[in-house]
Amino acid sequence: MPDAGDLKQLRALTDEFTRFMLSYKFAVDEMMTKINILREEFSHRHDYSPIEHVSSRLKSPDSILAKAARKGCELTLAGIRSDLHDIAGIRVTCSFISDTYKIFDMIAAQRDVTVLQVRDYIKEPKPNGYRSLHMIVEVPVFLSDHVEQVKVEIQIRTIAMDFWASLEHKIYYKYNRAVPERLLAELRDAALAAGSLDVRMERLHDEVIALRDLGGADDGVMDARDIGRAGVPEALLRMLAVSRSAE
Repeated sequence: MPDAGDLKQLRALTDEFTRFMLSYKFAVDEMMTKINILREEFSHRHDYSPIEHVSSRLKSPDSILAKAARKGCELTLAGIRSDLHDIAGIRVTCSFISDTYKIFDMIAAQRDVTVLQVRDYIKEPKPNGYRSLHMIVEVPVFLSDHVEQVKVEIQIRTIAMDFWASLEHKIYYKYNRAVPERLLAELRDAALAAGSLDVRMERLHDEVIALRDLGGADDGVMDARDIGRAGVPEALLRMLAVSRSAE
Protein backbone atom coordinates (compact mmCIF):
# COMPACT_ATOMS: atom_id res chain seq x y z
CA MET A 1 0.00 0.00 0.00
CA PRO A 2 1.41 3.43 -0.93
CA ASP A 3 2.26 5.67 1.99
CA ALA A 4 0.80 9.13 2.63
CA GLY A 5 3.69 10.87 0.88
CA ASP A 6 3.18 8.83 -2.30
CA LEU A 7 -0.56 9.51 -2.27
CA LYS A 8 0.03 13.23 -1.84
CA GLN A 9 2.49 13.28 -4.74
CA LEU A 10 0.05 11.28 -6.89
CA ARG A 11 -2.75 13.75 -6.16
CA ALA A 12 -0.45 16.67 -7.00
CA LEU A 13 0.58 15.10 -10.33
CA THR A 14 -3.04 14.28 -11.17
CA ASP A 15 -4.08 17.85 -10.40
CA GLU A 16 -1.26 19.23 -12.54
CA PHE A 17 -2.24 17.08 -15.51
CA THR A 18 -5.92 17.99 -15.04
CA ARG A 19 -5.06 21.70 -15.20
CA PHE A 20 -2.91 20.97 -18.27
CA MET A 21 -5.84 19.35 -20.08
CA LEU A 22 -8.31 21.99 -18.92
CA SER A 23 -6.22 24.70 -20.57
CA TYR A 24 -6.72 22.93 -23.92
CA LYS A 25 -10.42 22.45 -23.22
CA PHE A 26 -10.78 26.17 -22.51
CA ALA A 27 -8.82 27.03 -25.68
CA VAL A 28 -11.20 24.89 -27.73
CA ASP A 29 -14.19 26.57 -26.04
CA GLU A 30 -12.72 29.98 -26.89
CA MET A 31 -12.14 29.12 -30.54
CA MET A 32 -15.54 27.41 -30.90
CA THR A 33 -17.20 30.58 -29.60
CA LYS A 34 -15.28 32.71 -32.10
CA ILE A 35 -16.12 30.40 -35.02
CA ASN A 36 -19.81 30.18 -34.11
CA ILE A 37 -20.00 33.98 -33.85
CA LEU A 38 -18.45 34.27 -37.32
CA ARG A 39 -20.88 31.64 -38.59
CA GLU A 40 -23.96 33.45 -37.29
CA GLU A 41 -22.76 36.91 -38.30
CA PHE A 42 -21.96 35.75 -41.83
CA SER A 43 -25.37 34.10 -42.23
CA HIS A 44 -27.08 37.39 -41.29
CA ARG A 45 -24.98 39.49 -43.65
CA HIS A 46 -25.13 37.12 -46.62
CA ASP A 47 -27.52 34.63 -48.18
CA TYR A 48 -25.75 31.62 -46.70
CA SER A 49 -23.16 30.61 -44.15
CA PRO A 50 -19.83 29.21 -45.42
CA ILE A 51 -19.76 26.89 -42.39
CA GLU A 52 -21.84 23.73 -42.60
CA HIS A 53 -20.61 22.00 -39.45
CA VAL A 54 -18.09 22.51 -36.63
CA SER A 55 -16.74 19.85 -34.28
CA SER A 56 -13.95 19.66 -31.72
CA ARG A 57 -11.91 17.06 -29.87
CA LEU A 58 -9.16 16.66 -27.29
CA LYS A 59 -6.50 13.96 -27.55
CA SER A 60 -6.75 11.31 -24.85
CA PRO A 61 -3.87 10.98 -22.35
CA ASP A 62 -2.83 7.66 -23.96
CA SER A 63 -2.81 9.27 -27.42
CA ILE A 64 -0.78 12.22 -26.14
CA LEU A 65 1.80 9.91 -24.57
CA ALA A 66 2.04 7.73 -27.71
CA LYS A 67 2.56 10.71 -30.02
CA ALA A 68 5.09 12.30 -27.68
CA ALA A 69 7.07 9.05 -27.69
CA ARG A 70 6.88 8.80 -31.52
CA LYS A 71 8.13 12.37 -31.90
CA GLY A 72 10.86 11.87 -29.32
CA CYS A 73 9.87 14.98 -27.43
CA GLU A 74 10.73 15.56 -23.79
CA LEU A 75 8.24 13.64 -21.66
CA THR A 76 7.30 16.56 -19.46
CA LEU A 77 4.20 18.73 -19.62
CA ALA A 78 6.34 21.64 -20.80
CA GLY A 79 7.96 19.49 -23.49
CA ILE A 80 4.60 18.12 -24.65
CA ARG A 81 3.06 21.60 -24.73
CA SER A 82 5.98 22.85 -26.81
CA ASP A 83 6.20 19.98 -29.35
CA LEU A 84 2.63 18.71 -29.75
CA HIS A 85 0.40 21.11 -31.66
CA ASP A 86 -2.75 19.01 -32.06
CA ILE A 87 -3.77 18.16 -28.49
CA ALA A 88 -6.77 20.43 -29.07
CA GLY A 89 -8.42 20.21 -32.46
CA ILE A 90 -11.33 21.81 -34.30
CA ARG A 91 -12.74 20.73 -37.65
CA VAL A 92 -14.72 23.18 -39.78
CA THR A 93 -16.70 21.72 -42.68
CA CYS A 94 -17.70 23.97 -45.59
CA SER A 95 -19.73 23.53 -48.76
CA PHE A 96 -17.21 24.92 -51.22
CA ILE A 97 -13.45 25.23 -51.65
CA SER A 98 -13.59 29.03 -51.68
CA ASP A 99 -15.37 28.90 -48.32
CA THR A 100 -12.40 27.15 -46.70
CA TYR A 101 -10.22 30.17 -47.51
CA LYS A 102 -12.94 32.61 -46.36
CA ILE A 103 -13.03 30.86 -42.98
CA PHE A 104 -9.23 30.85 -42.79
CA ASP A 105 -9.11 34.60 -43.43
CA MET A 106 -11.81 35.35 -40.85
CA ILE A 107 -10.08 33.29 -38.15
CA ALA A 108 -6.65 34.74 -38.95
CA ALA A 109 -8.09 38.27 -38.72
CA GLN A 110 -9.06 37.82 -35.05
CA ARG A 111 -6.85 40.17 -33.03
CA ASP A 112 -6.14 37.74 -30.21
CA VAL A 113 -5.52 34.73 -32.45
CA THR A 114 -1.94 34.14 -33.57
CA VAL A 115 -1.43 31.92 -36.61
CA LEU A 116 1.70 29.85 -36.01
CA GLN A 117 1.62 27.45 -38.95
CA VAL A 118 -0.36 26.83 -42.14
CA ARG A 119 -0.39 23.69 -44.26
CA ASP A 120 -2.47 23.89 -47.42
CA TYR A 121 -3.26 20.33 -48.45
CA ILE A 122 -5.98 21.62 -50.79
CA LYS A 123 -3.56 23.26 -53.20
CA GLU A 124 -0.96 20.55 -52.56
CA PRO A 125 -2.73 17.30 -51.54
CA LYS A 126 -0.86 14.56 -49.72
CA PRO A 127 0.30 11.60 -51.87
CA ASN A 128 -2.63 9.48 -50.63
CA GLY A 129 -5.12 12.11 -51.85
CA TYR A 130 -5.83 13.80 -48.50
CA ARG A 131 -7.03 17.39 -48.94
CA SER A 132 -7.66 19.93 -46.17
CA LEU A 133 -6.49 23.33 -45.00
CA HIS A 134 -4.67 23.13 -41.65
CA MET A 135 -3.75 25.98 -39.37
CA ILE A 136 -2.10 25.93 -35.95
CA VAL A 137 -3.21 28.91 -33.91
CA GLU A 138 -2.42 30.16 -30.44
CA VAL A 139 -5.17 31.70 -28.34
CA PRO A 140 -5.00 33.29 -24.86
CA VAL A 141 -6.81 31.43 -22.09
CA PHE A 142 -7.62 33.68 -19.12
CA LEU A 143 -7.29 31.62 -15.96
CA SER A 144 -7.86 32.82 -12.38
CA ASP A 145 -4.21 33.60 -11.72
CA HIS A 146 -2.57 34.00 -15.14
CA VAL A 147 -3.07 34.08 -18.90
CA GLU A 148 -1.87 31.06 -20.84
CA GLN A 149 -1.21 30.88 -24.59
CA VAL A 150 -2.58 27.57 -25.85
CA LYS A 151 -2.26 25.97 -29.30
CA VAL A 152 -5.23 24.66 -31.26
CA GLU A 153 -5.13 22.84 -34.59
CA ILE A 154 -7.93 23.86 -36.96
CA GLN A 155 -8.75 21.75 -40.01
CA ILE A 156 -10.95 23.39 -42.66
CA ARG A 157 -12.33 21.23 -45.45
CA THR A 158 -15.31 20.73 -47.74
CA ILE A 159 -18.04 18.15 -47.19
CA ALA A 160 -16.52 15.94 -49.90
CA MET A 161 -13.03 16.20 -48.37
CA ASP A 162 -14.42 15.40 -44.93
CA PHE A 163 -16.33 12.35 -46.20
CA TRP A 164 -13.19 11.04 -47.90
CA ALA A 165 -11.00 11.67 -44.82
CA SER A 166 -13.50 9.94 -42.54
CA LEU A 167 -13.58 6.85 -44.74
CA GLU A 168 -9.78 6.81 -45.08
CA HIS A 169 -9.40 6.99 -41.30
CA LYS A 170 -11.78 4.05 -40.81
CA ILE A 171 -9.92 1.95 -43.38
CA TYR A 172 -6.53 2.65 -41.81
CA TYR A 173 -7.96 1.82 -38.38
CA LYS A 174 -9.51 -1.48 -39.53
CA TYR A 175 -6.30 -2.60 -41.23
CA ASN A 176 -4.07 -1.30 -38.42
CA ARG A 177 -2.43 0.99 -41.03
CA ALA A 178 -1.37 -2.02 -43.19
CA VAL A 179 -3.85 -1.19 -45.96
CA PRO A 180 -3.70 -3.34 -49.14
CA GLU A 181 -2.39 -1.49 -52.20
CA ARG A 182 -5.66 -2.13 -54.04
CA LEU A 183 -7.59 -0.12 -51.44
CA LEU A 184 -4.95 2.61 -51.40
CA ALA A 185 -5.31 2.97 -55.18
CA GLU A 186 -9.10 3.17 -54.86
CA LEU A 187 -8.75 5.80 -52.12
CA ARG A 188 -6.54 7.91 -54.40
CA ASP A 189 -9.11 7.60 -57.20
CA ALA A 190 -11.89 8.54 -54.79
CA ALA A 191 -9.92 11.62 -53.70
CA LEU A 192 -9.64 12.74 -57.32
CA ALA A 193 -13.37 12.19 -57.80
CA ALA A 194 -14.15 14.18 -54.64
CA GLY A 195 -11.90 17.01 -55.85
CA SER A 196 -13.63 17.05 -59.21
CA LEU A 197 -17.03 17.12 -57.49
CA ASP A 198 -15.96 20.08 -55.36
CA VAL A 199 -14.96 22.05 -58.45
CA ARG A 200 -18.19 21.24 -60.33
CA MET A 201 -20.46 22.04 -57.38
CA GLU A 202 -18.74 25.39 -56.80
CA ARG A 203 -19.12 26.27 -60.48
CA LEU A 204 -22.87 25.47 -60.30
CA HIS A 205 -23.18 27.49 -57.10
CA ASP A 206 -21.49 30.48 -58.73
CA GLU A 207 -23.94 30.29 -61.65
CA VAL A 208 -26.91 30.23 -59.28
CA ILE A 209 -25.56 33.22 -57.36
CA ALA A 210 -25.09 35.12 -60.65
CA LEU A 211 -28.75 34.48 -61.56
CA ARG A 212 -30.30 35.36 -58.20
CA ASP A 213 -30.93 38.97 -59.18
CA LEU A 214 -33.18 37.78 -62.01
CA GLY A 215 -35.75 36.59 -59.51
CA GLY A 216 -37.79 33.41 -59.78
CA ALA A 217 -40.63 31.46 -58.27
CA ASP A 218 -41.14 31.55 -54.51
CA ASP A 219 -39.90 28.26 -53.05
CA GLY A 220 -42.62 28.42 -50.39
CA VAL A 221 -40.22 28.53 -47.44
CA MET A 222 -39.53 31.43 -45.07
CA ASP A 223 -36.51 31.78 -42.83
CA ALA A 224 -37.68 32.41 -39.25
CA ARG A 225 -35.14 35.23 -38.99
CA ASP A 226 -37.06 37.17 -41.66
CA ILE A 227 -40.28 37.39 -39.63
CA GLY A 228 -41.10 41.06 -39.30
CA ARG A 229 -38.52 42.03 -41.91
CA ALA A 230 -39.87 40.51 -45.10
CA GLY A 231 -42.65 42.29 -46.99
CA VAL A 232 -46.27 41.07 -46.79
CA PRO A 233 -47.99 40.41 -50.15
CA GLU A 234 -50.58 43.07 -51.02
CA ALA A 235 -53.25 40.44 -51.66
CA LEU A 236 -52.74 39.06 -48.15
CA LEU A 237 -53.05 42.54 -46.64
CA ARG A 238 -56.34 43.09 -48.55
CA MET A 239 -57.66 39.76 -47.29
CA LEU A 240 -56.80 40.67 -43.69
CA ALA A 241 -58.47 44.07 -44.10
CA VAL A 242 -61.68 42.47 -45.44
CA SER A 243 -61.65 39.94 -42.61
CA ARG A 244 -61.24 42.67 -39.98
CA SER A 245 -64.06 44.81 -41.43
CA ALA A 246 -66.40 41.84 -41.30
CA GLU A 247 -65.82 41.31 -37.56
